[in-house]
Amino acid sequence: MIKALPPALVAFLLLLPPLVCSNYWLDVLNAIGVSAILAFSLNLIVGQAGMFHMGHAAFCAVGAYTTAIMNTALGTPVLWTMPLAGMAAGFFALLVARPIIHLRGDYLLLVTIGIVEIVRIALTQDIFGLTGGANGIAGIDRPYIFGFRIYKPSHFYWLIWGMAGVTIVLFSYLERSRFGRALNYIREDNLAADGIGINSAAYKLGAFVLGAFWAGMVGTILVSKMTFVSPAFFTFWESVVLFVIVILGGAGNLKGVLLGAFLVTGLPEAFRDFEGMRMFCYGAAVILLMIFRPGGLLPSRPGDYNVAEFMKKLAGPAPNPRSGEDKRP
Repeated sequence: MIKALPPALVAFLLLLPPLVCSNYWLDVLNAIGVSAILAFSLNLIVGQAGMFHMGHAAFCAVGAYTTAIMNTALGTPVLWTMPLAGMAAGFFALLVARPIIHLRGDYLLLVTIGIVEIVRIALTQDIFGLTGGANGIAGIDRPYIFGFRIYKPSHFYWLIWGMAGVTIVLFSYLERSRFGRALNYIREDNLAADGIGINSAAYKLGAFVLGAFWAGMVGTILVSKMTFVSPAFFTFWESVVLFVIVILGGAGNLKGVLLGAFLVTGLPEAFRDFEGMRMFCYGAAVILLMIFRPGGLLPSRPGDYNVAEFMKKLAGPAPNPRSGEDKRP
């Protein structure tokens, strides 16, 4: 059982990288931070509510393009667009999730894959003449905080990991709240949750919208760091990576998700000197982890379900072999 680190040690570890790391490794830490925040928001949907969602990159894309368009076309300061980007992503999630929220397992998986592909294709086709097509949108401003321009990797380190800290605190509180407990009941047994008076459709829709809202705000940070946005940033593969972070780290456990982000995003960089072998070593490490630690590195409860059982819960009950029909909702 991993105990919480003392606050002084946590503060020291956070202060250390800008002092000792090169710009390259600061950029790696910034990429890990962005992946972690996105994975936290996905964990609310997958780990807490138990929904099979593989289209999370679509919500980040909506937020990123909202910021890009408002900044380049209207001159709105980047950080001012952050809540608007989150609201745009949340509203989009409300529109697309409401008709499909009753689906479970592989049905929901297929629909969410379709959502991220539809968004990517729409952006590539330059919808409404605003997205720049395959070329994307360039010339996005850097963010300013009280007149201070954020442009160095060390500057973005504080912005990204500051947001990661806020996310951990907020989502930890949410996990212990009535809303979080209701999501856990729904994840464990949807029918039983309905039976005790929990409106499972409303709670799952709320998890979808909140997760999308947070992903949309991350899109603002992403494009302000790159000063450019393109549909190539938001492919189905990006959604798969986020899903892997949640599952391998430990679905439903914020510490596990953070550890998963370090491994999935940072481990390939650690093997960069072994260019010919790094992906092999990375894949082998993932396979060994799934064999010897099937519940993820830090499962949400000691002895919690392993990954195979978790995937079965997401997929829902098996078809009835006597009727020949699939009874899954």
